Amino acid sequence: QVQLQESGPGLVKPSQTLSLTCTVSGGSITTNYYYWDWIRQPPGKGLEWMGAITYSGSTYYSPSLKSRTSISRDTSKNQFTLQLSSVTPEDTAVYYCVLVAGNGGGWYWGQGTQVTVSS
Repeated sequence: QVQLQESGPGLVKPSQTLSLTCTVSGGSITTNYYYWDWIRQPPGKGLEWMGAITYSGSTYYSPSLKSRTSISRDTSKNQFTLQLSSVTPEDTAVYYCVLVAGNGGGWYWGQGTQVTVSS
């Protein structure tokens, strides 16, 4: 069973860069047709897909966030990372790392981590 765990600061100041890491256990981030996503949910709003990095290292981003978002990976640590620059209070949300396993393998979610943007 693949498990995902988010980690990072819970409080970020406006204009700074938010950085979160997802540590994966029970499976490799290089497994074929595994897609590693970041999804967030602002308070009182729905889920928002932010971007993904694939098993081969290709990245995809939401058009609305592309200019501020970077997703990378460390295969030696079996981790992938989200960086969101120039944050504002509107970036306050619960951030989830998610595995989308291709070929009908299902979705696996981390527990989520609250990030608040405030001075």
